[in-house]
Amino acid sequence: MESAADVARLVGAGELDPVAVVEEALERIAGRQDLNAIRVVDGERAVARARAGVSGRLAGVPLLVKDLIDVAGLRVAYGSKVYADRVASETAPCVRALEAEGAVVVATTTCDEFAWGVGGQNAHWGDTGNPVHPGHITGGSSSGNAAALAAGMGALALGTDTGGSVRLPAAGCEVVGLKTPFGALATDGVFPLAPDLDTVGPMARTVEDCALAWSVLSGEPVPEPSLEGKRLGKLVRHPSLGEAEPGPHDPQTDALPGEPVELPVPEADVWPVFYGGAAVSHRGLYPERASEYGPVISAKLDRALATTREAYEHARAAMAAWQRAAATDPAVDVIVSPVLGLPELPAAGTPEHEFRIPFSAYARTFNFLCWPAIAIGGLQLAARDMRTLLEASLAWPL
Repeated sequence: MESAADVARLVGAGELDPVAVVEEALERIAGRQDLNAIRVVDGERAVARARAGVSGRLAGVPLLVKDLIDVAGLRVAYGSKVYADRVASETAPCVRALEAEGAVVVATTTCDEFAWGVGGQNAHWGDTGNPVHPGHITGGSSSGNAAALAAGMGALALGTDTGGSVRLPAAGCEVVGLKTPFGALATDGVFPLAPDLDTVGPMARTVEDCALAWSVLSGEPVPEPSLEGKRLGKLVRHPSLGEAEPGPHDPQTDALPGEPVELPVPEADVWPVFYGGAAVSHRGLYPERASEYGPVISAKLDRALATTREAYEHARAAMAAWQRAAATDPAVDVIVSPVLGLPELPAAGTPEHEFRIPFSAYARTFNFLCWPAIAIGGLQLAARDMRTLLEASLAWPL
C-alpha cells in the first residue's frame, strides 16, 4: 500500500479510486487475521464513505484507530473485558480531525488492557503478532496499529502514548510512531491511563506521513526538513525516574551520531504521578470489578491504589523540577537514543514483568519530561519542541 501522502495526492488528482484503496486495506485485514491486530472492522461504512467521495489532505487514506479511542457506532472496549460490549456514541475529536481531511476509518486495533502494558499482550483478547519479527513481541500498547501498518492494512493509524505506547511498538514492528507534546492535542473521547502524561499521536510507515497527520491534528504547518545548525546529543545511559543515578552505560548508543550526553536525574521518585493518575482513572471500576481485570493490570492497580495523595503531589513537584532542569540541560537541540532499552525484542509470550522496566526506559522518560519524541523504527529522536523535532526527523538519513 502507498504512503498516506501518496494516497491522498493520487486520490485528490483523480488518479486513484478511494474505494479501491479501502477495499485493498480490507482485503489485507482479512488476509492476516493470524496477527490479531484488528478488533473491529468497519468495512461497510468505510466503503460507503469512500464511494460517497472524499477530499482533503488525507483523501482516501485508510485509517486505523486504537481500541482506546472512540469511533461512533463501533465497539470500543479499551482492550478490556469490563467494556467488552460498549459501543461508542460519539467520535473522538482527534479522529474527527483526520476524517475531516478525508481519512477513512477501516478498523479499530488491538491494544494492551486499558493501554497499560508495553508488550502487546492482552489477557482477554490475545497477544498481537509481529509480522516483521515473528516469534517476538510487538511492543505495546498500540500494538495492533504497528502490526497492521507493517502488514499494509492501512496507511495511517492513531494511537496513544503515556509511557512509550506509540514508540515501543513502532520500534518492534519497524514503522514510525510520533509522541506529541503533552497537552498539544485533546484527549477527549480517549480512555485515560495517567492523565498527567497521556498523549494522542499518529503512527505510519514514514516520517512524512506522521508529520502530515500532526499538521492536520494540530493546525500547525509541516516544517521543512533541516538538520543544519542543530546540535545533536546521544544518550549514553538509561535515564532514571527517581533513582540516585541513571542506569549503566548502554553500548547500543555507541554508534549513534551526536555528542555523548546524559539527562538530569529527578530529585525524587516521579512514578506516583503515573500510578496516582491510573488509580483515579479506574475509580469505581477497580477493585469493585477486579474479577474482570487481567492479572498483569491487577497487580499494577494494586500498587496504584496504595499511592497516597501526598506521594502524588510530591512526585508532581519533582516532575516539574525535573522538567525545568531539562529545559537547558543537556545543551543540545535533539537527543538521539534507541527506542528500546533492550538490545533484542523479547520472545513472544515472555511475561511482561521480566522486561517492562528496562524495555521502556528510553521511551517513558520523555513522557515525564512532556517532550515530543519520534520512533523511526528502532531509533528515537526527542526535542523540546515539535518544530525542531520534525525538522530533524524529516531530514534524518535513513
